[in-house]
Amino acid sequence: MKVFHTVKELVQWRTNDIGDRRNVNVGFVPTMGALHAGHASLIAQSVKDNDYTVASIFVNPSQFAPGEDLDQYPRTLPEDIKLLESFKCDVLFAPNASEMYPQGIPLDVHEQKGPFVSVLGVSEMLEGKTRPNFFRGVATVVTKLLNIVSPDVAYFGQKDIQQFIVLETMVKELFVNTRLVRMPIARAESGLALSSRNKYLCPESIEISATLYKGISKAAQLIKSGTTARNELINNINAVWQPCIDSGDFKVDYISIADYGTLHELETVHCSGTADEIVISCAIYVTDRQTKTVVRLIDNIVM
Repeated sequence: MKVFHTVKELVQWRTNDIGDRRNVNVGFVPTMGALHAGHASLIAQSVKDNDYTVASIFVNPSQFAPGEDLDQYPRTLPEDIKLLESFKCDVLFAPNASEMYPQGIPLDVHEQKGPFVSVLGVSEMLEGKTRPNFFRGVATVVTKLLNIVSPDVAYFGQKDIQQFIVLETMVKELFVNTRLVRMPIARAESGLALSSRNKYLCPESIEISATLYKGISKAAQLIKSGTTARNELINNINAVWQPCIDSGDFKVDYISIADYGTLHELETVHCSGTADEIVISCAIYVTDRQTKTVVRLIDNIVM
């Protein structure tokens, strides 16, 4: 596996080794590192589908706000390289912040300079309410990465479903010549969605966090059985989570039952069997029982 740290190196490889040869496909998996089985599934799919696979590892400052966990975000580059090599990834692009943001990138959005990408309409609700400017940072860095790598296809995990919808809208509306593929959520046996932030939790809190998925799964089961009222669905989710809320392990940020395309909340839910109609999503603050660290976890089910 080739490892590049500068845009010049990556573009040079893309131009000289790949060039404009026909019938050669390049797959791309952008990540922030701390790779786990969920990332591995994206790499494996790209390797299966394409002639070349490029992965990136970049902890993107522009999607963190002042006071968020940018400095504490897990960085495990040596282990990440081993995982990528074991899955036959061809190229790793691992730039630093000054390479991706030559003009500098302070966390305070009012001090930032240079070009940024905003995708209005699907960015302001849900994650966008809790983390203003988060999707602006995501859309900006993904635009930069797609321009650098010029992939035919890019792979993203469903766990960050709103992120995928934002990027899907961005690629379509800006006429970016890359196809996006949404891959299923990788889960532990308990049902907990795999996440780099799970590293912040002790084993006991990891086990408790599996209740997150059990709650939204209850709503999905009710929808399949014909329940259509939003309030009833949300009440059932909360009932599953209530023991964790009462114990102080959980604090609910949001529960959403929304239309896939617009992320507008649905008061009445109809599951007609058509793909990608409904997104049940949520965010929970989990307090680790050992360290008392508060970790924000997200999950979703697409019906």
